[in-house]
Amino acid sequence: MEWTGARYADTPTVEARRTIAAPPGRVWELVTDIGLMPRFSAELQSADWLDGSRGVGARFVGRNRHEAFGAWETTSYVVEREEGRVFAWAVGDVEQPSAVWRFTLEAGEGGSTVLTQWARMGPGRSGLSYAIDRMPEKEQKIVHVRLGEWERSIDATLDGLKALAEGAGH
Repeated sequence: MEWTGARYADTPTVEARRTIAAPPGRVWELVTDIGLMPRFSAELQSADWLDGSRGVGARFVGRNRHEAFGAWETTSYVVEREEGRVFAWAVGDVEQPSAVWRFTLEAGEGGSTVLTQWARMGPGRSGLSYAIDRMPEKEQKIVHVRLGEWERSIDATLDGLKALAEGAGH
């Protein structure tokens, strides 16, 4: 991850993409299966829907664990869902989320899918905010390290989804 000097208030983002040799419908099934995501994450331990709905406004709880932050739970809200194309959620407060995560799918050549995962920090407070409060002089480094963790997590998720969609992860 390249040093940007970003601060939390800058709402920095990370993103990565993969071309997957599977049709968008198959990839969509996987990216909207929130219970599958912990399989690819060292941090996310479980995710469960809280409502019967899966559309915009639906909620799910994520249980996380991190060596430096301990264990915590968040409630996320689906903020964008365009069938077969976009699935996004805000963590915590919809108006002031601690993070927003998004999958975007595009039809690729030969029946493939181009899958992008994107994440934005803030603008609402998160666990990272408390670390920054304790060490404000290290804010840029704290943000940089966390963005690097997110980038590695996104890479692992995209690689895992690609393997499953292409039949290598069964």
